[in-house]
Amino acid sequence: MFWRVILACLWLAQPVQACRTALILAMDVSNSVDPGEFRVQVDGLAAALRDPEIAEILVRDRVALSVIQWSGVDAQDVSLDWTQMLSRSHVQLFANAVQRLPRAFVMSNTAPADALSVALRHFETGPDCARRVIDMSGDGTPNAGGEIGRVRRSAERAGVTVNGLAIESLGRAITNFYTRNVITSDGFVETARGHRDFARAIRTKILREISAALG
Repeated sequence: MFWRVILACLWLAQPVQACRTALILAMDVSNSVDPGEFRVQVDGLAAALRDPEIAEILVRDRVALSVIQWSGVDAQDVSLDWTQMLSRSHVQLFANAVQRLPRAFVMSNTAPADALSVALRHFETGPDCARRVIDMSGDGTPNAGGEIGRVRRSAERAGVTVNGLAIESLGRAITNFYTRNVITSDGFVETARGHRDFARAIRTKILREISAALG
């Protein structure tokens, strides 16, 4: 709660400045993610945001960030609301808040369609940015919720890019699911070979999402 208040104050105090990208970081916290794996995800995301190359681009392009934790049908939480990265201190505070995030849900299903729907609506409360991107990470296929293809088509009609981070245990089942069903036509999938590879994969993915080259 403390970090939410701090970030909310930063958001209210920010002057309106041109924003290149509004990026939602949507993290899977369904039942397949154990406590240790959740900690690996938040630590890896925080480390990626602190990376000097990523931090420089975030500030240069006034990127706006928000974090959503998602799981089952009615289990989506805007854990960190929109914050525009106007200085290195904004990036550091946001990364600190990510690292201290409490887990939003436990013992819940996997409903990516519902998570994607919530993420799309969340752009309505964010800044007016040139690009809107949803970064969906997950380690499982759906066992609850709506039809993901319908929501993906809604994203495409709205001009929103959806990218995927597939956390694999064996094979490429999750990567194939995200490629065929989740990402938009201008999106891409980054594969993490297990949760221990998440930090590398999320750094690579965010760098690609905020760089000048698209998709």
